[in-house]
Amino acid sequence: MANLKLTGVAKTYGGTVDVLKDINLDIKQGELIVFVGPSGCGKSTLLRMIAGLEKITGGTLEIDGQMVNDVPPAQRGIAMVFQSYALYPHMTVRDNMSFALKIAKKSPDEINAAVEKAAKMLQLGPYLDRLPKALSGGQRQRVAIGRSIVRDPKVYLFDEPLSNLDAALRVATRIEIAQLKESMPDSTMIYVTHDQVEAMTLATRIVVLANKGIAQVGTPLELYQTPNSEFVAQFIGSPAMNLLPGEIVETGAQTRIRMDAGGTAVSAVPTTDADRGLKVNVGVRPEDFVGTDSATDYIYEGKVDITEALGEVTLLYFEAQREDPVIGKLPGVHADLRGRTVKMTADPEKVHLFHDKRSLRYR
Repeated sequence: MANLKLTGVAKTYGGTVDVLKDINLDIKQGELIVFVGPSGCGKSTLLRMIAGLEKITGGTLEIDGQMVNDVPPAQRGIAMVFQSYALYPHMTVRDNMSFALKIAKKSPDEINAAVEKAAKMLQLGPYLDRLPKALSGGQRQRVAIGRSIVRDPKVYLFDEPLSNLDAALRVATRIEIAQLKESMPDSTMIYVTHDQVEAMTLATRIVVLANKGIAQVGTPLELYQTPNSEFVAQFIGSPAMNLLPGEIVETGAQTRIRMDAGGTAVSAVPTTDADRGLKVNVGVRPEDFVGTDSATDYIYEGKVDITEALGEVTLLYFEAQREDPVIGKLPGVHADLRGRTVKMTADPEKVHLFHDKRSLRYR
């Protein structure tokens, strides 16, 4: 298993089109790193550069201290699981999983031991003599993962491996990948996804990519609780964080903000006298909103246009005609709130402040 280090890594097409710039990242042995970001941000391109399938046009990539920019993919000690299963349809599960080892001229005993071990780990034992067409989508993806495991690589790369599965299979296979990682604690894995749930539940650390670079790196809870920018705040979490304009009127360990739409918010983000009068966006996650009857201490007041009762929670949509409506997420069923005007506030510890799109926590 391996450590990876990316220093100033860049990708340019045709010498003029920059896709990624100045990527600096240390990945430690045993981590499961997840790349997330909007479509076109370069997360799959970065994964393919690590694999050697895309040429690095700037910076260096090191695996265990050795620069591998010009090392062929087959010699990097990396195994990749693609979005499509890429299984040989005429080969059995056993043959699919053992193919790379046969090419490497491993002994039959060594091949059989590696396949049996991976099959047991992935619960594929009963299916080793079946063709891929006789398997479900989740089983096919497990075969693709098993094909990587038998090679015993330094680094595992996953490029949106669950995107072809239906919702139920995604959940089941996600749990299987988490269990697989638990059974291989020293393995280093890099996982690309656009699914926040996959990122939050699987990752040791998440790398959020945007604007051709890294927006923030941290544990799932760090990104959720202390995002460094409005972009990360709204990208991590579903529904997205609400951003409401206001002005700082009192500073100190607790900050008071007069909201443009009325009411006063209190945030535990510390500020100084120089911040008084600063125009900010007050960020509150929908699940952190609570109702209040206070005449002055509230963050938002509005009419509930739409409610979505999901059983365990109810989503409240204010100003639903807007492109980015204000959303509240209350536990339980609150269908009776539709059409009513309500006030919402939040615990000061969960009220974020942003100026010029950056969090005031990260100044």
